[in-house]
Amino acid sequence: MKYLLRKVMLYVFIAWAALTMNFLIPRLMPGDPVALLVERLSGRIDPAAMDAIAESYGLTDAPLHVQYWDYLTSLAAGDLGLSIGFFPVPVSEIVLGALPWTIGLVGITTVISFLIGTGLGVVLAWRRGSRTDHLLPALTFLNAVPYFWMALILVLILSVNLGWFPVSHAYEPGLVPGWDWEFISSVLYHGILPAITIILASFAGWVLSMRNMTVTVLGEDYVTMAEAKGLPKRMVLVNYAARNAILPSVTGFALSLGAVVGGSMLTEVIFNYPGVGYTLFEAVQNQDFPLMQGLFLIISLAVIAANLVADVVYVFLDPRTRQEG
Repeated sequence: MKYLLRKVMLYVFIAWAALTMNFLIPRLMPGDPVALLVERLSGRIDPAAMDAIAESYGLTDAPLHVQYWDYLTSLAAGDLGLSIGFFPVPVSEIVLGALPWTIGLVGITTVISFLIGTGLGVVLAWRRGSRTDHLLPALTFLNAVPYFWMALILVLILSVNLGWFPVSHAYEPGLVPGWDWEFISSVLYHGILPAITIILASFAGWVLSMRNMTVTVLGEDYVTMAEAKGLPKRMVLVNYAARNAILPSVTGFALSLGAVVGGSMLTEVIFNYPGVGYTLFEAVQNQDFPLMQGLFLIISLAVIAANLVADVVYVFLDPRTRQEG
């Protein structure tokens, strides 16, 4: 379809722009990572090795277009450079170590909160004017509560006061990561409280937005016509109202999935959870520019990919986009 082809070409251009900006920003910033690394390793590094270190970071005296080509070649090979804070560990290794934790926690909870929120939003819209409207003030309050505040309150009540859940970490200290039940059960146990935090802090927004859109759609003429024809209420609600009301939420959900890679930084920091958000926090603290650069690139590409997926889903949900093609 022409519509999808245009979208793919657009996102390819945006991805190229993100890659290029990721290449230019560290070269336009004052200072360089090599000087910072040498300062930290003062007395433990041969000054003659500085040129080799600079080359490993892609900072050479070569023309800019040559550096850019080397940068793209390295990216194609999965090389994101070396970390300063964890020198000489490759950035790609650190990112790959943090991604599963964030995707496992934030990814799953984002999907759960979206499903609960949109489903409950449709029900509340259908039953508008009933006692279920009393839930709206509580949902509005939850939607206004910041993630970090929700996390701190739950930690204080459920961990510090009641002792039901651990305060921090992704698993019990001292355990060796593996596929044995002891480690898996520890990961699940430590992930319950962060998961509850994210779901409670995010699902209310989906409920309110889906309810409002569904109420608007229920007032459309085609829904009234479907009801006048005597179609079953469930069919009217799902096929006519919810299917059209969910379209704006698809974009929001795609952006949320893209943001999953970035993690809920403050939540991960509060729980000392070793995901992408916590790793980015550590990179900022350590002035680890290569690691920040690699994480920002991964997050940018994830958001771009999520938007592309949303446009593909739009093709199947909204027939008007197929007519444009």
